[in-house]
Amino acid sequence: MNMEDAAQQLLYEVRDGTAWITLNRPEKRNALSEPLQEQLSALLWEADEDNRVHAVVLKAAGPDFCSGYDLQKYDQPIPGQVDHKRGRAKFDDDSWHQEKAQRLRMALFDMHKPVIAQVHGRCLAGGTDLALLCDMVICADDALFGFPPARSQGSLPSHMWLYLVGPQWAKRLLLTGDSIRGDDAAQIGLALKAVPADQLDAEVAALAARLALIDADLLSANKRIVNLGLELMGARTLQRMAAEMDARGHLAASRTRFNETVRSEGLKAAVRQRDEPFGDPVIKL
Repeated sequence: MNMEDAAQQLLYEVRDGTAWITLNRPEKRNALSEPLQEQLSALLWEADEDNRVHAVVLKAAGPDFCSGYDLQKYDQPIPGQVDHKRGRAKFDDDSWHQEKAQRLRMALFDMHKPVIAQVHGRCLAGGTDLALLCDMVICADDALFGFPPARSQGSLPSHMWLYLVGPQWAKRLLLTGDSIRGDDAAQIGLALKAVPADQLDAEVAALAARLALIDADLLSANKRIVNLGLELMGARTLQRMAAEMDARGHLAASRTRFNETVRSEGLKAAVRQRDEPFGDPVIKL
């Protein structure tokens, strides 16, 4: 996918003091390709610069918020260096690529204006990397949050779970790759609020409208003091460490087997083999 294609897979609209950004790749469950992530970062900074915008809503078209990162690249062997550019075969090269991609997502945290994640359906893997870097998450009560790739493919390349749910719940979710429903996610602090799916649009719109009543400079000051507090607690540094830890996780034998299965049997087979032993992946509180 090139940047022109990625631009068609993100919808952008400014109205009533809010920038609405919609992941628009429903046929792929809004999987995050690298060009799409680059375009999303560009749109976030565009909204941050626009004086009409007080806040941003990040939402998605189709049945799911986001299924994660686009894994189609795993149907080819991990590339070595080509034309004097970094490949991904070496640890340092992999870590470099993870950090580069993470800088795109960090726009959600670093931009001055607040971002609301509007989550419905599945919010898995890379989808959680996006949602949990937003300032507030409002979800449907039947949404699903989880990071199943932690079962075999690596660690998390972004990590806000610790700050949102504490160490025990972070470990419970990430050591198993299990998922949690939106209503339970709100109870443990992974989301701000969960509402019935048919009320989600109205709930998010109402919050965005309230933010639009506030001077954008004040919104910026209040967002940034909270985020600077998180930085003092190590949140910014932990993100960089997460990217490197994911590269370390990619050295696991299970990751090699997953990639080999993708190439020999296809992505669906690899995911099925990864998840079948866990049965029902949804945690019940």
